[in-house]
Amino acid sequence: MLRLEPRAQPSTLMQATAPLLAIVATIIGGGILFLILGKNPFESIRIIFWDPLFNEALVSYTRPQLLVKAAPLVMIALGLSFGFRAGIWNIGAEGQFVMGALAGSAVGLALHPMQGIWILPLMLVSGIAGGFVWAMIPALLRVYFRTNEILVSLMLVYVSYKILTAMVTGPLRSPIGYNFPESRSFHDNPSMHNSELIAGTGIHWGIVITGLLVILCYYVMRRHLFGYHVNLMGQSNKVARFAGVRINLVIVVCLGITGALAGLAGILEASGPAGKLSPHFPVGYGFTAIIVAFLGRLHPIGIVLAGLLMALTYIGGELAQFMLDAPAAAIQVFQGMLLFFLVAADVLVNYRVRIGTPGRPTSGAREVTAGSSS
Repeated sequence: MLRLEPRAQPSTLMQATAPLLAIVATIIGGGILFLILGKNPFESIRIIFWDPLFNEALVSYTRPQLLVKAAPLVMIALGLSFGFRAGIWNIGAEGQFVMGALAGSAVGLALHPMQGIWILPLMLVSGIAGGFVWAMIPALLRVYFRTNEILVSLMLVYVSYKILTAMVTGPLRSPIGYNFPESRSFHDNPSMHNSELIAGTGIHWGIVITGLLVILCYYVMRRHLFGYHVNLMGQSNKVARFAGVRINLVIVVCLGITGALAGLAGILEASGPAGKLSPHFPVGYGFTAIIVAFLGRLHPIGIVLAGLLMALTYIGGELAQFMLDAPAAAIQVFQGMLLFFLVAADVLVNYRVRIGTPGRPTSGAREVTAGSSS
C-alpha cells in the first residue's frame, strides 16, 4: 500500500528548485507527446522554447510579443496570489476577465463617437469595477452563506461567456459589422483604443501598468499590514483570528483584488491587442494565470518570470502549429503538463512515499513493547 507521509522539515533547496524540475519534466513530457503525434520532439521543443528568443528571422516580432502575452497573465496572477496565500481559491478569474472587458467596452461603445483623453481611463475604471463586482458574488456567498468559492467562481465563468455572447449579438453588436456577432472596433476611435507605445511592437499601456502593479504588490505583500494578515491567514485561520485578523474582510478584499486586476486585464486586452469584443474573445488567460501564480511561488518577481515562460509557450505554440502543423490542443496539453508536474514536485518535496499499512508496528517495535511489559 502506497501512502504519503509528511516530511518533518521539507528541504529548502528542493522547494526552490521544484519549479525548475517541473519545467524540465514538462519539456521531456512534451517531447514524448510530440513524438506520439508523429513530430520530431527535438525540433518541436526548439521551436517552442528557442526560436521565439533567438531565431533572427523572428525575434523582431516575437520578443516584444512576449511582453504583450505575459502582461495579462502576470496581472491576473498577481491578484490570484493574494487569495491563494490566504487559502482562498478563486478559480473564476477568467469570468472576471471577461466581465471586466465587457463592462469597460460597454462604456466606451456607449460614448462613441465622442473624443477625449478621459474616455480610455474611464473604460479602465469601468473594467476594474466589472471584474470587482463579478468577484463579489463568490466573496459574499462565502462570507454570508459559507458556500464553496471554488465552485461558485468556476460556474460564473460560463455564465460570463453567455452574457458576452448575448451582448455582442445584441446591444453591443456593431451596426457596420454585416450582422457578425462582434462589437465595433476600438481602432475606429483613437480615444477608446489602447494603442501601441512603440510602433510595430504591440507594446501598450497594459505592460507599463503591469510593471507598476508588480512593485505595488511586492510592497503590500512584504511591507504592509494587509500582506501580513494574508500570510497569517494562509498559515492558520485560528491563529489569524486570535491575532485579531478579520477573516471575512480578508476574504472579500482578496477576492476583490483578484476581480479588479482580472477586469483591468480584460479591458486592456479588449481595447488593445484584441481590438473588439466577440464570442471568441476569452482566450483562457484567467485559467493560465493559475499556473503562472503557482509556478511563480505566489511571489511577484516569480510571477513575472513564470508569466514570461507561459507567454513563451503561447508564442512558441503558435509557431509549432504553423511550422509543424501541430494541433492547438497539443499546446494546451503541454501547458497543462506544467501545472501537473509542478504539483507533483511540490507533493514530493513536502511528503515522502511510504510502502506499507499505516499504524501497524514492526516486529522490532513489538519486541520492545513485550520487553517493557515484562
